[in-house]
Amino acid sequence: MSLFNEERTKFHKQLLTDSTLCLTKSNGDAQVKWGVDYIASVADTGQAASVKISNLLVDKISKQAGVQVIKVPKKPQGQRLGNQFEIACRSFIDYTFSKLGHLRPGQWTIQKIDKRTGNLLGEFEQYSHLAELETLMEGSRELRTFLGEGYTIAPDIVILRSPVSDEDINTSGTIVDDHVALRSMLRKRNHRDRIHPILHASISCKFTMRSDRAQNTRTEALNLIRSRKGRSPHIVAVTAEPTASRIASLALGTGDIDCVYHFALNELRATYVDLNREDALDMLDAMIEGKRLKDISDLPLDLAV
Repeated sequence: MSLFNEERTKFHKQLLTDSTLCLTKSNGDAQVKWGVDYIASVADTGQAASVKISNLLVDKISKQAGVQVIKVPKKPQGQRLGNQFEIACRSFIDYTFSKLGHLRPGQWTIQKIDKRTGNLLGEFEQYSHLAELETLMEGSRELRTFLGEGYTIAPDIVILRSPVSDEDINTSGTIVDDHVALRSMLRKRNHRDRIHPILHASISCKFTMRSDRAQNTRTEALNLIRSRKGRSPHIVAVTAEPTASRIASLALGTGDIDCVYHFALNELRATYVDLNREDALDMLDAMIEGKRLKDISDLPLDLAV
C-alpha cells in the first residue's frame, strides 16, 4: 500500500475514533420518516436522501478503515465536529505534504488557525500591508467606517513558506548578490523590519455544507485574491458533505476556489452507485470530470505545484 493510501486510511480512522464520524440514535419522528435507528453525523437529519447517503457512506468508510462506528446518544455540537475535522485535515496535509520536498523544496509550516479575531492576514507577506492599514484604521473612525472589515479573513489551515537566506540561494553558485533581486520576498534579506512568511495555501475546512457556508467560503476566497500584493496563494476547500447538490454550490464555477476536495470521494461515488442515485451521480461525475472536485489524496500533490 502506498504512503498516501495509508495516510488516507489513518485520516479516516482518526475521524472514526474521535467520533467526528459517528452515529446518533434517531428520535421517534426520524425513525418513522426515514426508517433508520441511527443517523450519521454528516447527515442533514431533515432530508431523507442525506440520511441514506450518509449512513451508507460512513459504513463504507468504517469497513475499509477497519474501525467500528461509535454510537452516541446525542450528536456532537457542530463547532466540535468542525474543529475535529480541521485537526484531522491538518494532520493529513502536514504529513503527506512533508513527503514531497523533492518536488517542492522549501521550509514549510502548516498551521491550524484557532485565532478568529484581529488582522491575521497581515502576518503573511502578500498581505502585510493590511497590518499597516489596521494601524491607520485604529486612529480613524471614518476610515474604519469606509473600509469596514471585509478584508479580515481567518483561514482554517494555512501553509507558509519561510523566506530563504542568500547562503541557501547561492548553494550551487553565486546566483544573487548585492545588485540584483532586491525586491523578491523569497529572499530573506529583502525583509527589512520583520520577516513575514509567504502564504502558500489557504485551506477552508467544511465538515458539512449549508447554503450560507458556500457563499462565505467564496467571499473569503475573493477577498484573498483582491487583497493580495504578489502571487495568489492556493485557495482550496475540504469537505465531508455527502450530497452532490450542496458540494456543487461551492465546487461549480471558477474564479475564486481553486478546487474542492472531498474527504472520501471514492466511497461517496460508490455510495451513489449502490443507492442508484443516478442524478446525484451525474452531478458528481460532472464536477470530477470538470476538475472542480477531487479526493483529499489529490490535495498534497496539487499543493506541490
